Amino acid sequence: MFWILCAGLLAFAVKLIIASNTFGTNDVVAFYEFGKSLHQHGLQWTYENDISFNHPPVTAYYLNAIYQLDHRVFFREHGLTFPFLIRLPGIIADLITLFALLWLTRQDKRIRIPSWALILFAFSPVSVMVTGFHGNTDPVMVMFLVFAAIFTVRFKPALAGLMLALSCQIKIVPLLLLPVFFFFWNARGKTLSFTLPFIITSALLWIEPLTRFPSFFIRNVLSYGSFWGIWGITYWLRLTNFPQLGLVTSHDFPPWENFIVTFLKIFIICAVFMIAWRRRKLDENAFLNSIACVWMVFFIFSPGVCVQYMVWLAPFVLFLSPTFYAWLAASSSLFVFFFYNVTAGGLPWYVAISTNRLNRIWTPWTVWPWIVLMLGLLVMWRDATAKDRSLRLVSLREVV
Repeated sequence: MFWILCAGLLAFAVKLIIASNTFGTNDVVAFYEFGKSLHQHGLQWTYENDISFNHPPVTAYYLNAIYQLDHRVFFREHGLTFPFLIRLPGIIADLITLFALLWLTRQDKRIRIPSWALILFAFSPVSVMVTGFHGNTDPVMVMFLVFAAIFTVRFKPALAGLMLALSCQIKIVPLLLLPVFFFFWNARGKTLSFTLPFIITSALLWIEPLTRFPSFFIRNVLSYGSFWGIWGITYWLRLTNFPQLGLVTSHDFPPWENFIVTFLKIFIICAVFMIAWRRRKLDENAFLNSIACVWMVFFIFSPGVCVQYMVWLAPFVLFLSPTFYAWLAASSSLFVFFFYNVTAGGLPWYVAISTNRLNRIWTPWTVWPWIVLMLGLLVMWRDATAKDRSLRLVSLREVV
């Protein structure tokens, strides 16, 4: 326990030092421009005129606030600039997430994570680089999602619904996990206890775009598909040099790219529903594994994965298998390091700008975590089907 806390606090300090002495990536530039647009023109204008603004309203409100703080002399004199303030919530969130995992492992004896794995999680190189340097909101989303999972394990449906809704206010992607939560609580007769807090919280925090400009909100936030050609299946297709598969973009895809992106999204959604339905009656510990499996399916088949996404699945893979988490952390660390090192022009890093020219240099490093995820899923599926034939892919019978 002592060494885990030391590792967490040391990581917290290192991230603060990095955030205080660097600018970050081009995401910081983008967020600054979003904050400027939100301050000058408002939320509706920003959604309508900038398709790259794909964040829910709560994130928009925060960007607007820190943009204004960045222009206050007091804050700038004390180092509380926009690049630091965009990273500060994530740095705090990482520490809170670690404390939450430690609390759960002490409260629930069914959940056992070796100390070495928790130390690795506490001082994960991926977390240090992404949270300390990158400049995005992903660790905050993960924190709320971890709380939603913990409240599910502790059988508190209302708090689980609330936390899942808050996670979706930071980034929309946790909606992908909604079927896992919904069917778990539905199988236990707690559907309303979970769904009402989720729906009410989401409706209240999305009330402005849903009532005033729903079409732009749906277009920008709910329809976002990440970047083609920098990860997994779409990266391999891009290597074919077929003109219709070579454009690296997150919107306005050529016809073939659009077809494949749509197919992969539909496949992921169908797989999520299958996992959620067939595992709905398993115990709370298996529920955590279900979330890990969904993330693994998402990362293997996703049309695109950005470097900061690598923090999304870390806590849940840790629950699933500490050894597999170590392999994933190692391979992800290589990807994350070479991404920042290439885009920052080498050590020491101050600002990292990713371009289409540079992505041909760092993108091959994405192959390592993708292969680890794919092999890990295949090994775990093989082991599971050997123990229970009902887990065969062709079987639709739920696991009980």
